[in-house]
Amino acid sequence: MPQVDLFQIGASGTRAYQAAMGAVADNIANTNTAGYSRRNLEIRESSASASSSIFEKGGASFAGVDIGRVFRASDPYLDAATRRTANTLGSADQRSRWMTDIQTALDDGPLGVGQRMGGMFSTIERLAANPTDRTLRTDMLFSMEQVNTAFKLSYGDMKSLQDGISTTATSEVAALNDAIKQLATANEGLRRAIDGSPAQVQLFDARDQALLEISKRLDVTTAFDGKGIANVDFNGSPVVSNVDPHLFAVSANADGTLAFTLDGAAVATPSSGALAGLAQSADVAKTRVDDLNTLAQKYVTDINTWHTAGFTAAGAAGQPILSIGADASTLQVLITDPAEIASANAAGVINGNLVAASSIRGSGSMEDNWTQIISSQGNIANAATAEQKAASNRDTLAQQARGDVSGVNLDREAADLLRLQQAYQGCARIIQVAREITQTIFDVFR
Repeated sequence: MPQVDLFQIGASGTRAYQAAMGAVADNIANTNTAGYSRRNLEIRESSASASSSIFEKGGASFAGVDIGRVFRASDPYLDAATRRTANTLGSADQRSRWMTDIQTALDDGPLGVGQRMGGMFSTIERLAANPTDRTLRTDMLFSMEQVNTAFKLSYGDMKSLQDGISTTATSEVAALNDAIKQLATANEGLRRAIDGSPAQVQLFDARDQALLEISKRLDVTTAFDGKGIANVDFNGSPVVSNVDPHLFAVSANADGTLAFTLDGAAVATPSSGALAGLAQSADVAKTRVDDLNTLAQKYVTDINTWHTAGFTAAGAAGQPILSIGADASTLQVLITDPAEIASANAAGVINGNLVAASSIRGSGSMEDNWTQIISSQGNIANAATAEQKAASNRDTLAQQARGDVSGVNLDREAADLLRLQQAYQGCARIIQVAREITQTIFDVFR
């Protein structure tokens, strides 16, 4: 017949429920820990076959409960969805940041190239109304210096921005490599971890957090084996192969664009993730630097063409008034003497050439080109900002969905803790009752 060991039942219950309360305590303590998944402890009935005699059929001996495996609340589909949205958001964050910064660096404000050009032409118009005024002639030369300064400031800001993109890319690659190493370490632990053990559950958390950090920065393909070990590929090249990590590096080309390597070999530019956003931003920055240099060259060419078509008040042919070297940072005003300004035209009209300056304005002019650059960059920046907001919303929803399954809910944990405390007290009461029964039996035979 069945045998019951009250002491064993009570003792096993207190051990099991104490361990279960420990799991709840861990959940509460890690409420805000990134990558932590809620734990549950399996408590199962313990029974063994036993007999007091070789002539008696074995019966069931009920011995309380056993502590089973540790369950980790997770959903592979939601985990993958979170990695996908994090990947998209990583790219959108970088693009939004740097597209806005490029727009700021170009500067369409009062001190920017566009408004300085407008100010220069306004000064030329004022001089045309009074071509012999030496002060206005000096103002005209100064207005050209201001245009040059605006070009130099925008160019310098753009070059600093390119350096910033490169520095950020280096930092992101370092973080990516750290996550790759962490994943390889987690894989190593999972090879030896006992199924259902607390160590295995902790390693799963470390694995998933490392995968999330990798996905934020890079578009990868992930596959899991039977033990939960994650193998990660990028464009067919292994990034984490079982326990072997393969590391990335990034460098800036001479034009500011980015180049990536994996284990020292060149690889394609990422198509999504933070590194893709940085690479795309570097490409746009390079285009804007080229646009700025092209516009500076057009500014010099158009102004010099206009000025050399005129004559000074003394009748000398106009000379080039501006020069440029390899880029916009080398712009210079060549004329320092206001008397050398070619204000007259070939017909001898004293302000004829100044009036003709209007011919280098309008459609296709340097001012029009500047407007196109600013408009194009503004559209890109606005689109990047809208994309970032949408990506952020999708990522928030994905995290919330994952959190509903894997996250810690303090109300639920409090209810579980109360239930387990009551069960623990019940098991302690069983031990007390068993002690009282035993004492009563001893008292009978005294």
